[in-house]
Amino acid sequence: MSGYFEDFVIGETVELGSHAFTAEDIVSFAERFDPQRFHLDHDAAKETIFGGLCASGWHTAAVWMRLMVQYRQRTTAEIAAAGGTPARLGPSPGFRELKWIKPVYAGDVIAYRSTPEDKVELRSRPGWGLLVTRNEGVNQSGDVVFSFLGQVFVERRPADLPRSA
Repeated sequence: MSGYFEDFVIGETVELGSHAFTAEDIVSFAERFDPQRFHLDHDAAKETIFGGLCASGWHTAAVWMRLMVQYRQRTTAEIAAAGGTPARLGPSPGFRELKWIKPVYAGDVIAYRSTPEDKVELRSRPGWGLLVTRNEGVNQSGDVVFSFLGQVFVERRPADLPRSA
């Protein structure tokens, strides 16, 4: 995800990494950011529709963000180490279709991935393109538990910079 706009291939999935959700992490996140009983207390959570302690959807999203940033840092370092020039990423103008499809329970391991779905050339910003990606979290049973369409501005390859092999 540190390539230039032209380097992204529609449908080519990138594995970002995985995260094991522990009861301690779920409660710690919830105490700070989403203090609902099904995120805070195992016994109270049993009495809810979830039937047990589960992670906040915002927790699952925050883990995705951390793994995406770490992935970008690794790939940027690899490109620089090989003598290349990493592309700049601009801000994200937002996301769509955020879905928390299934609960994430204590003990679940979620693998995160990102797949380009669309590339939009921008007339208003000729040096940049807009990359649209489907981002997902998948539990250890293979079930998609989290999904959204993300957008990010990606630098276009300068005309004097050849495509790397």
